[in-house]
Amino acid sequence: MENSHRFFRNSSCRYFPCHKTKDDRKFNCLFCFCPLYHLEDCGGRYEMSGGIKNCTQCRIPHTPEGYDYILDKLKKHNAKQR
Repeated sequence: MENSHRFFRNSSCRYFPCHKTKDDRKFNCLFCFCPLYHLEDCGGRYEMSGGIKNCTQCRIPHTPEGYDYILDKLKKHNAKQR
């Protein structure tokens, strides 16, 4: 994938890839910290441990489609808050 506003791969990061992946060429680093972390219903795979959300099994922000998913989820969340 080409680095753009929807996808960015930082293969020089010392943590790259921070999650197991089948193809690191499709690993999106744009959302290194997931903007959906604060949402209880984020749609991702997570476990709660001691009041802390453990998202290590979630790949949503690291997929090429993650940008569109996250923006859509944030828009829907913000619309509910109004």
